[in-house]
Amino acid sequence: MSHSTNFQSERPGKIRVALIQQSCSPNLTDNWDKLSANIHKAATQGANLIVLQELHNTPYFCQTENVDNFNLAEPIPGPSTERLGELAKADDVVIVASLFEKRAPGLYHNTAVVLERDGKIAGTYRKMHIPDDPAYYEKFYFTPGDLGFHPIPTSVGCLGVQVCWDQWYPEGARLMALQGADLLIYPTAIGFESSDTAEEQQRQRDAWQAVQRGHAVANGLPVITVNRVGLEPDPSGQTNGITFWGSSFVYGPQGELLACASQNEEEILLVEIDLERSEQVRRWWPFLRDRRIEAYEPILQRFIDAE
Repeated sequence: MSHSTNFQSERPGKIRVALIQQSCSPNLTDNWDKLSANIHKAATQGANLIVLQELHNTPYFCQTENVDNFNLAEPIPGPSTERLGELAKADDVVIVASLFEKRAPGLYHNTAVVLERDGKIAGTYRKMHIPDDPAYYEKFYFTPGDLGFHPIPTSVGCLGVQVCWDQWYPEGARLMALQGADLLIYPTAIGFESSDTAEEQQRQRDAWQAVQRGHAVANGLPVITVNRVGLEPDPSGQTNGITFWGSSFVYGPQGELLACASQNEEEILLVEIDLERSEQVRRWWPFLRDRRIEAYEPILQRFIDAE
């Protein structure tokens, strides 16, 4: 599949975004059928841009370190981008997808792909920050991205796409904003382990939303995050699995909550976003104007030791 070169000069004012929040089962055919139906349903409801959750084709396989899981990976372009491209073209929508990329033998990435309305690949982003925590053993599978932080021009705007763990880092969001991103977008897979207390679970979800709300405010841009939902057992039995907390959301450029999905239900969340509002917000709050870029060089250090 070739890369799209059309549409990129269009600058829409308002777009209608669909966030598809769903569960995943070990039956990959069922996952695809459900996803395809939801993409078509979102398009018929007027969506221009459809955003999918992280690694939507399969269960979240990173709960264990298992070499057989590498068989789930595929090249880009490949079967999934071909199928998603057909869906994008048939429904005249832009799709943000999230795939397990096989780049070369022994070299794999967690990669977001944007499909344009003509069905072609508008661009890709390889996840830069790779976690390695209990039940999130991603460093076993994914090589850190090497494409940098660059927004992807499309017919619905310039998309600053990152993936999950990237959402905790302000640097990536700011770099996307400084290169003209109209939206910040994060396909996600995050949830609770059952041993966490109810209070701890609430703190985790609140922090997850708060840090991304901060990206919206600091950069004057809408933020879109799509999470999966439902319990996925740990195949190793070492934990009680992950209960993904859903709560997919959209924040506006002042951190205003435009929409939020449920914590435990599959759903299509439709949101209208006014891209022109970011310009007005940045006139009121000119954070980019007042940055002291000449003083920021120390941030490139791993840690700043006291002298």
